[in-house]
Amino acid sequence: MEPSIPLQETLQRLDVISAERGLDRSDLLSVTGLASATALPEVAVRTLLQGGSLPADTVNDRVRTRIRMLAEANLQRTGRKMAALAAEVAQLLGRSEMWARRICDGTKMPNVEDLHGIADFFQVNGGEAFFTAPADQALNRALLSILNRLESPQSDPVKALMEKYGVRDMDLRRHGTMSPEALERVLAGVIQSVYPAAGEASR
Repeated sequence: MEPSIPLQETLQRLDVISAERGLDRSDLLSVTGLASATALPEVAVRTLLQGGSLPADTVNDRVRTRIRMLAEANLQRTGRKMAALAAEVAQLLGRSEMWARRICDGTKMPNVEDLHGIADFFQVNGGEAFFTAPADQALNRALLSILNRLESPQSDPVKALMEKYGVRDMDLRRHGTMSPEALERVLAGVIQSVYPAAGEASR
């Protein structure tokens, strides 16, 4: 499923979270990491993050380029040669090694069925859409995954503890130097002081 909100809105929400935590966007986002996660060139990721646009391309261009980048990343990570990767892809898809090599080096366009198999082989998120989505949508999908984690209470121990105890609007901007355990003791003490146990007088 394609992201339901545009890239710029996602970036704005990330900027809000960055500001709330006293960070810059670059503290939350890695161009290299995003390029790896999307199989987009780093220059394309950087351009989109800066609000720029990319030259028009075709679906075939996207598919060939992203398969090639995944193949190159695989070779770099594993230290294998292209012949070994092509042999593995060929065996999985029931194709010749020559065909698989041309697919992996981006000179041949796979059909839909083969693209499904390639998505499984490289274990990409989004299936065939990983290869076919325009660059801004591909990047947005990766950013939304990061945004969802950051907006989750579990991503911020202070927020999680405040929600656990029902606390709102507490100024704990110094929490960064405290462990989650210490924070929990502090919050528990605050809650007990405001909401005494049954039978105790209010403080």
